[in-house]
Amino acid sequence: MRILVTGGFGYIGSVLVPELLALGHDVTAYDIGWFGRHIPEHPRLTAISGDTRDIDAVPMAGVDAVINLANVANDPCGDLDSKLTWEVNCLATMKLAEKAVACGVKQFLHASSGSVYGVKDEPEVTEDLPCVPISDYNKTKMVSERVLLSYADKFALTIVRPATVCGYSPRMRLDVAVNLLTMQALAKKHITVLGGDQTRPNIHMKDIVRVFLHFLAAGGKYTGIYNAGFENISILDLAKKIVEVAPAEIEIKPSNDPRSYRQNSDKLLATGFTPKYGVADGIRDVAEAFRDGRLADEDRWYNIRTMKTLPKL
Repeated sequence: MRILVTGGFGYIGSVLVPELLALGHDVTAYDIGWFGRHIPEHPRLTAISGDTRDIDAVPMAGVDAVINLANVANDPCGDLDSKLTWEVNCLATMKLAEKAVACGVKQFLHASSGSVYGVKDEPEVTEDLPCVPISDYNKTKMVSERVLLSYADKFALTIVRPATVCGYSPRMRLDVAVNLLTMQALAKKHITVLGGDQTRPNIHMKDIVRVFLHFLAAGGKYTGIYNAGFENISILDLAKKIVEVAPAEIEIKPSNDPRSYRQNSDKLLATGFTPKYGVADGIRDVAEAFRDGRLADEDRWYNIRTMKTLPKL
């Protein structure tokens, strides 16, 4: 297949693109390159630095499937430049969908976020519960879903709502819970837990990549919205797991982030997908990368720190 991956240089893209190539696909990775490029050259890879807001520059002719990972990610980055976040996460997504229709793309896979649910009291959060987003980032993810659903009769559309992703990537992120706290333990021997009682869902990097490959291979058989999160764990319990691998002091401080929910992914499991990895694997990934010198506690692995250095976009 000929596949376009927007955000192909990103945290997930840098692991997904090599997997797609290994399966024999022809891949175009399109990414603005804010965080560098961490995927190697390959004869079936076309890597392009570009902005998805410039839709004329996005190569779509002859593409069989689009995997849309491009976005301004997480709440702090969304708050840093609200206009940019809405333009990239919503307007550019709409333009991608329109161009995909015009170019005859058969399959469109979109990375949304489990954060669209907001604060939930239900014991398990399923896809049929209402979205009550509480930040600009959450809101743009919800709106981008609704925009794409308006094109659902034009191509096979699958929207994935991932839990917080953990584990190593060549384009690392240390601003997500498991990776962040593990790095604190490794580099500082001290973990700061904000609150601690909040339960958050997680998914390992290898499994979220497998989710996209699973839906791609299904060829449009499974459409609609799917949660993708398999390990619901409190922040404090997460910290306790981490210190078993990287001994450190745990300090608990008050939190102003009320989000606490347990993501249910039975709908995804019913398609035949089975997770293979968990939080413990993510912790080990980060620890091994740190100890063998592949990973250090650097500003470039924190989205907000990098975005603050960029010129006005």
